[in-house]
Amino acid sequence: MSDGIMKRMGLIFRSKANKALDRAEDPRETLDYSYQKQLELLQKVRRGVADVATSRKRLELQLTQLQQQSSKYEDQGRKALSLGREDLAREALTRKANMQSQINDLQVQYQQLQAEEEKLTLASQRLQAKVDAFRTKKETIKATYTAAQAQTRIAESFSGISEEMGDVGLAIQRAEDKTAQMQARAGAIDELLASGALDDASGLGRKDDIEAELERVAGGSDVELELARMKAELTGGSPASGPQAIEQGRQQDAAPPQQQDTPRINYNK
Repeated sequence: MSDGIMKRMGLIFRSKANKALDRAEDPRETLDYSYQKQLELLQKVRRGVADVATSRKRLELQLTQLQQQSSKYEDQGRKALSLGREDLAREALTRKANMQSQINDLQVQYQQLQAEEEKLTLASQRLQAKVDAFRTKKETIKATYTAAQAQTRIAESFSGISEEMGDVGLAIQRAEDKTAQMQARAGAIDELLASGALDDASGLGRKDDIEAELERVAGGSDVELELARMKAELTGGSPASGPQAIEQGRQQDAAPPQQQDTPRINYNK
């Protein structure tokens, strides 16, 4: 493989790994881990302060013992001088001088340890304040993250509900459209069957020629009755009823019109 392909594969692998880590990482766990590390560091600083304080206290005890021994040599020198033993007094003072040199060295070390202890104590206090502030901030961030996560889940749930409701709305619309189409088709078929343009294969709605003729005659009878009634009203007579009125109407329609007699003029007069 060429270097370009290897670099591209490496970039793809790193991007995929980074994306997977982003999905797996929980900021709350990261914050808790950082807080735990800060507590461990604070504990180490406190142990360092305790160790320095212990060393300082040990030097303090040694200084106290050396100072007591130095005072003892001084008392022995005075007592030797009082007894006329100048040689013993000189020996006691020589030991006191050597003791004082040790005391001076220990005092220097004591002051250094005391300064180191104060420095570590101040650092411990500052670190404690930072840890406390980080803990407060950590809990705030965790609460905010948890709330945001809950809101995101609720929003995603509502989004899913909205999508489902949209699908339901589309299904309802399709059902209404299909129902309207079926109703229109049924109405059209009924009209075609009634007009005779479409044969009824079942034979249930089919009429034979006798029934059709009876319906036609009945319809015509209604028309003749109405016509006879109107004629009776115009002539001032009483309208006949039933078949009689129909027959009268037909006779009147069939009868030829009567000719009026014209007056004759007599020219013989």
